[in-house]
Amino acid sequence: MTLMIKGGRVLDPATETDKIADVYVEDGIVKKIGTKLKDEARQTIDATGMYVMPGFIDMHVHLRDPGQTDKESIETGAAAAAKGGYTTILAMPNTKPVVDNSDVLSYVLNKGKSVTPVHVYQAGAVTVGMAGEALTDLADMAAHGAIAFSEDGKSVASTKLCWDALHELARLDLPLLDHCEEKTLMGNGIINKDKNCERLGLPGIHNTVENVIASRDYLLAVEAGARLHLCHCSTKEVVDMLRLAKQQGHALTAEVCPHHFTLTSDDIPDAPWMQDTSANNMEGTPTLSASPMNREGFAMVNYKMNPPLRTKADRDALIEGLRDGSIDCIATDHAPDTADDKNKGMREDTFGIVGLETAAALTYTELVEKKVLTPLQMAEKMSYNPAKILRLDAGVIAEGKDADLVIFDPNAAYTIDKQTFVSKSKNTPFHGRPVKGRVAFTVIGGEVVYEYTEKETEK
Repeated sequence: MTLMIKGGRVLDPATETDKIADVYVEDGIVKKIGTKLKDEARQTIDATGMYVMPGFIDMHVHLRDPGQTDKESIETGAAAAAKGGYTTILAMPNTKPVVDNSDVLSYVLNKGKSVTPVHVYQAGAVTVGMAGEALTDLADMAAHGAIAFSEDGKSVASTKLCWDALHELARLDLPLLDHCEEKTLMGNGIINKDKNCERLGLPGIHNTVENVIASRDYLLAVEAGARLHLCHCSTKEVVDMLRLAKQQGHALTAEVCPHHFTLTSDDIPDAPWMQDTSANNMEGTPTLSASPMNREGFAMVNYKMNPPLRTKADRDALIEGLRDGSIDCIATDHAPDTADDKNKGMREDTFGIVGLETAAALTYTELVEKKVLTPLQMAEKMSYNPAKILRLDAGVIAEGKDADLVIFDPNAAYTIDKQTFVSKSKNTPFHGRPVKGRVAFTVIGGEVVYEYTEKETEK
C-alpha cells in the first residue's frame, strides 16, 4: 500500500519541523518527506491548508471493557479515538473486573489487536481490586505488556503502599499515573468549593483534596527515584508545584484535560427547575417535579467531573502551565456513561464526560486560535510528549518511522453535535459549542482508518 499526502503543513515536534511538504508512505512506513515529490501512490490526499501531525496519543482513556460495555467497548472507544485523530490510546484499569492481573490485561491487549487498528495499551492497577490493601504483581503485568500503572478513579490511599509501589515501579522503570484525591477531605463533594456551591445548593470539593495527594506523591516519587505523572491536573497550586519540580530537574510530568482549560464552575448551568418561571410558578418557587435533565437532553450533570471544574484563576493557571511547559500534555480522561447514569441528578450521577471526539477541536479553538500554543506545540502536547512519557516509539513524523498520522483542518468551523459521536455514550458539556478545527483524516500504519465526510453532520 502506498499513500501520498500532498502539500500539507508538516509539524514534527521531535525535530521542530514546521514546513509545507509532501509525505510519501509505503508499506506503513514514512519513506520520504519533501517538496514536489513524484506521486505514484495508490492513494493521494490533498492536504493543502491542513496540518499533518503525528497521530495523537491519549494516555488517559476509560474504555469500560471488560464489564461495562453498555457504556463503551474497546471497539467503539477506538472508533471514537480514530475520529478524534488518536492513533494510540492508554486504557485505565478501573473496569469490572479490575485490570489487576495479567489475564485481564491480556484480554484487553488481545481484543484491541483484533478489533481495531488503533494501538490500544493498558495500564495495570496498583492494588488488588483497586481496594488499596495489597499491591498487585506489578512485575508480572509489566512482563505481559502493561506500560504504566494507576488507581485512576481514586488514589492509593495508604502512604506506605504508595511508597512501596513507587519503589517497585522505579525498579521496573514504569510510570505511576496518579489520580490525586484525598478521599477523607473530599467527603460528599460534587462541584468545586466556591460561590457556585451556594448558587447550585451542592457540597464542594476544595483544591486541597487534589493538592495534598499531589504533594505527597511527588515527595515519595523523588525519594524513590520513580517516574510520577499527575493525571487531569486542575488547581493552580499543582501547577506551581509542577513548575518548581521541573526547575529542580525531577521526573514529574502532568496532563490537563480540555474541559479544565476551557470551562470553569461558573459555566455549570442551573437545573431546569431552578429556571422555572412558567405561569404555574409565577413566584419562581423551586418545583421538584422537573427532571435534572430537560427534554432536549441538556444536563447540568454533564458538568460533573472529578476533579471538578475549578475557578477562573485555576483555569488561567492551567493555561499558563501549558504555555510555559510546566504541564506536558493534553489528555481526555474519556469517561463514557449511559443516559441512565447521567439522569439521576448531580448528587447521584457518576463523575465524568467523554472527550475523544472533541479534544482536538477544543485544543485548537481555545489554545492555538488564542495564541497560547503554536500548531507545533499542539502536536507536542497531544503526540510527542505523551509518547516520551510512555516510552513509545511514536509521536513523530520522520523517514523510516511508522506512518501514524493525523491530518487536521484548522479552517473548519462548526458546532459540536453529540448525536454525531461514534462513542456509545454522549455525556458531554460541549454539545452545541462552536469550535474551529476538525480531524479530516486519521492514518495508522499507512492506512486511512478515518475520513471526515459531510454525511456525518446529517446524523
